[in-house]
Amino acid sequence: MPRPFFQSTAEDVVASVEAVVANGTPASVAFVSDFADIPAPRAEEALKLAVDLRLLVANGANYSPASPLCVLLMTPDVSVKAAILRIVLESYEPFVIFRKRLKATELAAAAAQQTRTALALTAHRDAIKDTLVSLGTYSKAIKTEGAGRYEASELPVGNHLLKTAQGCADVAAAEARIRLQMDAAADSVSRDDVLLPLANALLQAGAGDGRAAVVLAGNAVESYLAALGGRLGVALAGAHGINAKLGRFAHAGAPPLPANALPTKLIFMGKYLGHIRNAADHGVDPEVGATWQIQQSTGLEFVYVACSFISAVHAREQGQAPKI
Repeated sequence: MPRPFFQSTAEDVVASVEAVVANGTPASVAFVSDFADIPAPRAEEALKLAVDLRLLVANGANYSPASPLCVLLMTPDVSVKAAILRIVLESYEPFVIFRKRLKATELAAAAAQQTRTALALTAHRDAIKDTLVSLGTYSKAIKTEGAGRYEASELPVGNHLLKTAQGCADVAAAEARIRLQMDAAADSVSRDDVLLPLANALLQAGAGDGRAAVVLAGNAVESYLAALGGRLGVALAGAHGINAKLGRFAHAGAPPLPANALPTKLIFMGKYLGHIRNAADHGVDPEVGATWQIQQSTGLEFVYVACSFISAVHAREQGQAPKI
């Protein structure tokens, strides 16, 4: 049976995987297209190729991470992204065959045609060549010789494993900074749903991508509120987004506040996060007729305010003196 082949570029694949990780929940093609700022048809092809590479898994029309390597692609260090992709390609059959045939023929077009035949691929030879060359050159598994000629790289995979380890160290350092910022609250939250998204948000903010920082940190805050509602018995069904969830924690009655409600000042601290997250994540704002651009400083500040908000709410939950 012919095997499908999905045409894309390495850059689109990496950007699409980053978008799925940033979303925090299964992501649609429309979300990935908007987040990565690539046309929907290209986003869909990139997502399908990421599934074929076993980085993502398809759940109906949505996509979710299938590999822990996806988290490391959130790094701003392009060399780490390249190392992750190189490791993935070492077990991707079309690429493995293509690189072998490239060594034998020294011609990318011939290697692509032979790969197409060997695997009964349905795509055109040029589409296969362009995609595999893009993946190979991005990951440094193939190097260009100029004039349209390419050569398989002899750089050992061990070098890429070292880069991957350095990427892990970057995430670990960012997580340590987030834990320091959150203080005692850090030990009470989900590492996967709160700490790691905040750590990756800090890395993105440091790299100048304010929008990605806000989306990642916003997802962490929403996950935190969802878990908080479960512990305090606050019904959050149907409350989508930070602001809607905060509305369920608000108390309209007279003081004193019940134990499962949040004071007004914390509600509005959280709504700052909710409105900035909406600006970053909701496309064109009808009020201004354009998409909000997120400043690097806003992304960085957002991450720290998110940490402070979680810390303050945790103190409230523990019955400690109010802080903000």
